[in-house]
Amino acid sequence: MTRPWQLGFGLILTALAGYVDALGFIRLGGLYTSFMSGNTTQFAVALGHDQLHHALLPGLLILCFILGCVCGAAFSALTPARWSTPVVLGFETAVIAAAFEAAVAAPDSGLASLMLALAMGAQNAVLSHVQGFRAGTTFVTGALFSFGQKLALALARRGARSAWVGDGVVWLALLVGSFAGTVAYGRLALYALAIPAGIAGILALVATVLTARRASGTTPA
Repeated sequence: MTRPWQLGFGLILTALAGYVDALGFIRLGGLYTSFMSGNTTQFAVALGHDQLHHALLPGLLILCFILGCVCGAAFSALTPARWSTPVVLGFETAVIAAAFEAAVAAPDSGLASLMLALAMGAQNAVLSHVQGFRAGTTFVTGALFSFGQKLALALARRGARSAWVGDGVVWLALLVGSFAGTVAYGRLALYALAIPAGIAGILALVATVLTARRASGTTPA
C-alpha cells in the first residue's frame, strides 16, 4: 500500500482500538482489552494486596495480548511482505467476530474480552511507523510524548512547524474511537461488537484488493 493508504488504515485502526478498549473498560469495570499498562498496574496491585482472584483477569488479558502479538508477528514473518497486512487484518477480523459471537452466546463468561485482547495484540503487527509517527497501534502514550516533543521544537523554531500534527491526530483518533465505543455500548450493549468486526473485515478486504492490484502492476507501490 502507498503511504496515504497506510496513514488512513493506521488512523482507523487506532480508533478501532479505542472503541474496543472503551467496551472492555465499561464491561470489565476498569480493565482494558488493549491498554496493557493499566492492566499491568492492576495486576500488580492485586498481587500486592494478596488478592489472587482479582489478579486473575488482568493477568489473563495480558497473556492473551502477548499471544496476539506473537500471532501477528508470526503471520507477518511467514507471509510475503506485501500480503502481511491483509493476512493480519484477516486474523484480527476473525478473532473480533468470534468475540462478538462469544459475547452474545455467553455474556458473563469473559471469553469475549480475552479474545478482544488477542485481536488487539495482533493489530500492532499490521503497521509500524507511518510518515514519522505511530498509527494503528493500541496505545498512544508514545504518540503523546512525540506530540509534545515536536511541538516544543516547533515553538523553539528548531523543527518543522507542523511535525506535531500527525501525532496529535493519532491521539485524536483514539479519543474519537473511545467515545464512539462508549456511545455504541450504551445503545447496543454487547451487539456493539459487531461494528469493529465489520470495520476490521472491510479493512482486510480493501487491503487484499490493493495488494492484488499492486501485485498485478495496476497500482503504484
